[in-house]
Amino acid sequence: MIDESILSKGQLRKLTALRKSLGSTIADQAFAKWLAQQVQASKGDQNVQVIADALWDLIQEGRLSIQRGGYIVRRGRGRVIVKPT
Repeated sequence: MIDESILSKGQLRKLTALRKSLGSTIADQAFAKWLAQQVQASKGDQNVQVIADALWDLIQEGRLSIQRGGYIVRRGRGRVIVKPT
């Protein structure tokens, strides 16, 4: 049995579609296998974590505030370019 309360809206839609087309027992097994593969595949980008860790201390100290909407960070000719979105 799959706990539907922890699934996202897209995952719930996929599970419902599988149940309608394959039946609940086969669909639950197929969805469980698919979900296990998705969790393994989405480890995330390590660079994002490094940037977040570096900026978090500055945010906590009050030396940095990130505006609503955020920023775009990219590389350019030996420097880092930061633009508001």
